[in-house]
Amino acid sequence: MPLILISGYPSSGKTYRSNQLVDFFNSKINAATEPHISRLSVTHINDQALALNRDVYKEARSEKDARASEYSAVKRALGRDSIVIADGLNYIKGFRYQLYCESKAVQTPSCVVHIGTPIEKCKEINSELLGNPDQDGGYAIDIFENLVYRYEEPNGMTRWDSPLFTVPYDDALPPCEEIWNALIGTEGILKKVKPNLATVMKPAAESDYLYELDMITQEVVSAVIAWQNNHVGELGGQVTFGDNAIELPASSVTLPQLQRIRRQFISLNRQQSLAKLRIQGTFIEYLNTNFG
Repeated sequence: MPLILISGYPSSGKTYRSNQLVDFFNSKINAATEPHISRLSVTHINDQALALNRDVYKEARSEKDARASEYSAVKRALGRDSIVIADGLNYIKGFRYQLYCESKAVQTPSCVVHIGTPIEKCKEINSELLGNPDQDGGYAIDIFENLVYRYEEPNGMTRWDSPLFTVPYDDALPPCEEIWNALIGTEGILKKVKPNLATVMKPAAESDYLYELDMITQEVVSAVIAWQNNHVGELGGQVTFGDNAIELPASSVTLPQLQRIRRQFISLNRQQSLAKLRIQGTFIEYLNTNFG
């Protein structure tokens, strides 16, 4: 059932808004007379539920493990009768794309709810939380500043961030009814998403599929590194592969960054059979998603 990704700056009120959504969805479910609605349940996943301390965002390794914990929890919770609210920073667009792919793989709709609290207000709230031992903490100042700096705001023009609902700080409630209609439907008929070829799980028909997946993605990574070595000092650039092209960001992309994205792509696609002719194009699209 539907996946709702909560995204926002640290201390922007994500859990507060998530709890409002939980209450609204539970009231709709409890009042429903249709069996396919009344059997639904709401699963709320956040750092507290996963026993994650805010200090995990201080180091890259611990933060990566925290994202892996959220990813696994969401993947387990997605199912026929569960509305999943992923209440976390979800500030990396590549991570939101991964969760979008998971929801599409199980043929369920998803949306992003952006908590639009201004940075200065978030900073004020965070300071209050740090100064109140009875509250659920806050983020250390250096962690807070770093997370704000790295935040990648959702863009409703991209398919993995749409539909996008923004909740201004001054609004009493999120647009709960609009979110319900977008995910469940106005007539109480559960919406179903048709998976695309990149997310349909099926046995690999070609015995050398994993070899081709590994080799083709490595060739693309090597081509990007070679292009950068031949264009030292240039900002951005385009690496072409026939009809496909990689749009490089303004800053240089390192080999470890490329290999990390490559491993993520292979992990997402190792259980499913992309046609060999589509591996390169799909990987290039995935790279552009992470670079954009």
